Amino acid sequence: MAEISRRILLQALPAAAGATFAATPAAASTRTGPQSGDAAEPISVQADGITLIAEAGGSILVRDDADRLRLSHFMIKDTVLGQQRTFGGTPSLVTVDGRPAIQVDYVMSASAQQVKVRGLFTVSARRAHLRWEVSGSTTLTPSGFMFARTVLGPSAPERYVPVTRWTRDPRGGVPYEVNAGALYQETWADGAAFIRLDKTTPGFTNATWIHAPATTGTVTEAELVLGAMRPSAANGLATGLPLSVDTWCEQPFGLYEPDARMSLRAQVVNGSATERSVRLTWCARDFDGRKAGHGTLTRTLAPGAVWDEAFTVAGSAQGILFAEVKAVSDTDEAFARTNLATLKPYDYQAEGRFGVSNYFWMLVPDKESVGTLMRRIGVKSVRIAYDGAPGHSAAELDALGVPHNVQLGGVIFNGTPEQIAAWADDRAAVARASGARYFEVANELNNPWMQGKRVPEYIRDGLKPIHDRLKDSGIKLLNCGLGGMDTVWTAKFIEAGGWDLIDGFAFHPGRGNFTPDYAPPPEEWEQGENGTYWNFLGALKEARRTIDEQGGGKELWLTEAYACTRPNRWWNDNHRQAAENVLLTLALAVSEGVDGVNWYQPHDSTIHHPQEADPANPEYHFGLMNRDTSVKAALLAYATATRTLEGARFVRWLTFPDPELKGLLFDGFSILWSRKDGYLQHADHGADQWYPHQEAWADHWPTKTPLLLPAEGATVREVDCIGRERTLPVRNGKVRVVLDGAPRIYYGLSQ
Repeated sequence: MAEISRRILLQALPAAAGATFAATPAAASTRTGPQSGDAAEPISVQADGITLIAEAGGSILVRDDADRLRLSHFMIKDTVLGQQRTFGGTPSLVTVDGRPAIQVDYVMSASAQQVKVRGLFTVSARRAHLRWEVSGSTTLTPSGFMFARTVLGPSAPERYVPVTRWTRDPRGGVPYEVNAGALYQETWADGAAFIRLDKTTPGFTNATWIHAPATTGTVTEAELVLGAMRPSAANGLATGLPLSVDTWCEQPFGLYEPDARMSLRAQVVNGSATERSVRLTWCARDFDGRKAGHGTLTRTLAPGAVWDEAFTVAGSAQGILFAEVKAVSDTDEAFARTNLATLKPYDYQAEGRFGVSNYFWMLVPDKESVGTLMRRIGVKSVRIAYDGAPGHSAAELDALGVPHNVQLGGVIFNGTPEQIAAWADDRAAVARASGARYFEVANELNNPWMQGKRVPEYIRDGLKPIHDRLKDSGIKLLNCGLGGMDTVWTAKFIEAGGWDLIDGFAFHPGRGNFTPDYAPPPEEWEQGENGTYWNFLGALKEARRTIDEQGGGKELWLTEAYACTRPNRWWNDNHRQAAENVLLTLALAVSEGVDGVNWYQPHDSTIHHPQEADPANPEYHFGLMNRDTSVKAALLAYATATRTLEGARFVRWLTFPDPELKGLLFDGFSILWSRKDGYLQHADHGADQWYPHQEAWADHWPTKTPLLLPAEGATVREVDCIGRERTLPVRNGKVRVVLDGAPRIYYGLSQ
C-alpha cells in the first residue's frame, strides 16, 4: 500500500457542487458556531483519501474516489422514552480548532422533542472522526446508543472484528492479549473501510444500526478509516498509536503439511504524526526453544505508512513454531504473536470416542476449512448440534462423517404440568430432528457443588419428561453433565431413581494445578475455587467405581474435559503443560473405560464475545486454538492422542521398582512418565493468584531419570506429546529411555 500523507487539502469544487472545506479532529468544546450561508449549499470536508459530504436531510456521504458509506440516523435509548431515533437533520459548517467541520442538528420525533442530538464530523488523512452528542433528558441509557449506516455496493458482508493488543506483565511471565477496540469492516473490490469503536456488542448490531454505546457521558465517538489494510493497522491509525504491528499466517489455523515451507506475514503501521525509523525483528522457535528462523529489518516510515513483510521458515515432519514479530522506534515498541505448525496425515477409523464439547461455532476462516480440521485431528463427536445452533448443522456434520449429540437445558423447575410438557415436547422434537445419538439433559445443575440441591426436582421436571418422550427412539440419555465428580449429588440422584432413566453417566472432571494423574480419594477432596475437588483421575476413578457398583451397563462420558491456559495463574496450565496434559488426560480416560470424551473447547473465545480478548476469564482459555485460531501445542497433542488411542485396548498400569515412575500399557504401545517432581504444577506459588508462566518452549521438569527397559527388535520409537518422533537404539535387548513429568509414547517395548 502507498504511504499515507498527512497533508490536509482545502479545495473548491465547481460552483454547482458547492464549497468544499477541510477539517481535522478536535474536541467539540473548541468549535465555533455555523458560518453564514452554510445551509444554503451542500457542504463537504476533505482530506487526503477521504471526503465527507453533508446531504439534504442531514445524512453524511463518505467517499474516497467512489461513494462508500452513508451515515444517516442516530438512535437513543431512554428508560422513560424508550428507543427513539432521529428523522433527518440540518447540516452546517462549524469551525473546530480553527478548521472546518460538518455539524448536523438532528430532528427527533414528536414524543421526544426534549431530546437534542447533534453530530460533528471531521476528517484527517484517510480518517473521519464521528461524534454524536445527546442532551435534554436525565433518563438516558447511553449504553444503548446506535447509529445507522448504509454500505454502498459492497463486495462482501460486513464483518465484526475485535481488535487486540499484545502486552507484557511488568512482573514477568508470558505475554497475553488485551482488547484494543472493535471494528466493523466494510469491503469493496478495490478497498475497505473500518468503523472503529471503543466498545460494541455485535449481537445488537444489524443491517441498519451499529451498536455504539456512549464513550463518555452521553457522547458517542467513533473513527472511520478508509484503505486496504489489516484491521490492526486500521485500528492503529484510528487511535493514533505511535506503532502497531500484526502478524498472521494465510494458511488456515497456521497448520501445514509435513516439512512445508511456512509463511509468516507481518504488517507495521506508523500511527504518529512524524516520520520514523522503525526496526522490525522476528523470531520463530520450536517446541524445544531452538530458533527455526529470525531476522531484523529497518525502514523509514512516513506518518500513517503501512509496511508489509513476509518471512519463510521451514517446517518439520510434525511440530509447532511460536512466532513473534516486534517493531521498535525510539522508545515505542509493539509486538504480536502467532503459531505455525505441521501435522502428518492420518486415516482415522469410522468410529471414535473423542470429540469436542463446545461446537466450532466461530467458523473462521470458513466452514469448509473448519470441517477439514475436525476430520484431520480426529473429532468423532460434537456435543451439541441441531438446526439453529451455532457452528455446523447436523446435516453438515453428517456429510463430514462426524457423529453429533445434543445438550439442551432450560428445565422449568416447579412449573405447571402444561409448562413442563411444552418444554419437554420442544426439546424432544429438537433432539429427534437433529439425528442425535445422545441427549444430555441440561448442564451442571449440581452447582453449588457437593450440596445435592434440586435433585428430585430435576428428575421430575426435566429428566423424566424427556425420558418418557424419547423412550424407544434410539436416542440415549445422559444426566446433566456434573461440574466435577459430585458424590453428594450423584448419591441423591441414585436414591431418587434417576439412575434407571439414563443410559450413560456424564460429568466434567475439572482440573486445577494438578497433573491429570493426581488421584486423591473423595474423602480428601477440598472444596473451594482452588480445592482438590477439581482433580482428574481421582474424580474419574470415583465415577467408574459408581458405575460398576450400580450396574446396569451405563456408559461413562466426560462431556467436558479441560486444559485451561489462562496466562500467569498458578491454578492453570502454561501452554507446554496443557499439551502434556491433553495427551495424559485422554490416555487415562481410555484406561478407565470411558465411552466418550468431548474436549472443551475448540478455540479461545467466549460465544457472546467471539475473538475478543479476555485474559482474566478462565472460560476464555480452554481452546485447542488461540484467539486468532492459530493452533496451540494442545491441538497437536489432541491429534496425537486421538491417533494413538483410537481403538486401543488398555492392558494395565505398569509398575517399576521406583514407585515415582509411572506407565500405562496398551496393546502395542506404552505411555511412560515420572512424578519425581510431584503432582503439583507451580508448587512454589504464593498467596497471590498471579504466577509467572514459562514459555511453551521451556522444559519445566528439572528431574530426568534414565531407565533401561526390555525391548523388542532393533529400535524403539518414542513419540512426545505433540507427535514428534525419534528412534532409540536397542542394545542387548535393552533400550535406554529418559523419563520426566512429560508423558511419552513408546512402541517396541517388551510387555
